[in-house]
Amino acid sequence: MTYIARDQWEQHYCDGKGFRSLGERERELLAEHTPVPDGGGWALDVGCGTGELAVHLAHLGYMVDACDFADSAIARARVEHADVEGVRWMALDIERDDSAPLSEEGYDLIVMRLMYPFLRDRGSVVHGLGERLRDRGALVVITPVAENTPAERRGIALDEDEISLVCAGWGGRWSGWTRTAWP
Repeated sequence: MTYIARDQWEQHYCDGKGFRSLGERERELLAEHTPVPDGGGWALDVGCGTGELAVHLAHLGYMVDACDFADSAIARARVEHADVEGVRWMALDIERDDSAPLSEEGYDLIVMRLMYPFLRDRGSVVHGLGERLRDRGALVVITPVAENTPAERRGIALDEDEISLVCAGWGGRWSGWTRTAWP
C-alpha cells in the first residue's frame, strides 16, 4: 500500500487533477445496497476530493458531510458544486484532526471511495468510523482489489488479507458484507 503525504495531495488538486469519475455501476450499486432511509438520511464521504460522490449522495436524498484533508480539494468542491444543497464541505484529516465537526447523531452511510489505500492506520480509521454508524448503517469501501488490478497498480489495491482485516472485529454491529467488483 502507498501513503501519499498531504502536500502531494494539495499539489494534485492545485494542478487541476482529480480521480476516475463516479461510474454508472458504482451509482447502481450504491442505490441498491445503501438506499436512503425513509425521511432522508445522513452520509459521510471520507476523502471526498472534489466532491462528485458527495453531490451524487445529496441528489439521492442524503444530507452529506464531505471531508478531505487537502484544503485545495475542498476549495475546488465548494466552487464546482456551489449550487448543490445538502452538502457540508469540511477540510478534515480523518486520521489526525479532532472529529468534533462530524455529526454527533451518527451516519446512515459512510463511504470511502478510492482513498482507503492511502491511509496510514487503516484498521483504526475503519473501526473508528464504524462507531459513527447509526443502527442499520452501512460503511462502504470502494477500492481496487488486487486480483483485478494490473501489477504496476497493486500498491493501491487490497489483497485478500487486507480485505479480511477491514472486515474483522465488527462483532454484533456488523451483520455482513457484500463484495462486488466492476470495471
